[in-house]
Amino acid sequence: MRPDLEAEFEEFVAGASPRLFRAAYAITRDHHLAEDAVQSALGKAYARWSRVTRSEHPEAYVRRMVVNEVLSWRRRKASTEVPTDVPPVDDPRRAPDSHDTVLADSDAMWQALGLLAPRQRAVVVLRYYEHLSEAEIAETLDVRPGTVKSQCAAALARLRLLLADTSTEGERV
Repeated sequence: MRPDLEAEFEEFVAGASPRLFRAAYAITRDHHLAEDAVQSALGKAYARWSRVTRSEHPEAYVRRMVVNEVLSWRRRKASTEVPTDVPPVDDPRRAPDSHDTVLADSDAMWQALGLLAPRQRAVVVLRYYEHLSEAEIAETLDVRPGTVKSQCAAALARLRLLLADTSTEGERV
């Protein structure tokens, strides 16, 4: 890669990585998986950086790559993953999470969000956490805007039910 493009990529990574990680973490609810998805997407973006910079919004282009990484991993894991009602216990040797991550983990909304299907969770996170428009979400997920609307409506209805159950039954979520 040319030195000027290399410097531009490094600047992009420094500025966009925190936002890309937050979006990936909000979708996956897994610190390590989010880091892996961002790293993988950035590696692919580096290899195609001249094409990425030709797009109108390079960060949106890479965000789509991150979301695609997350969703493809979820599909691969779906055949071997066994859901349980008990969340995994964190490794006590792991460094403590950031303050924001600890707060997010303790919030009932985030717990309920984690129970949504991956694509519904992605739509909600991109819409309400990343503040993307329906058109931007549709482009990111490579679906029609109507699909974004229906996925969002279904996700919000499910969240309402989950959060209503939590408020009436204690810590069910």
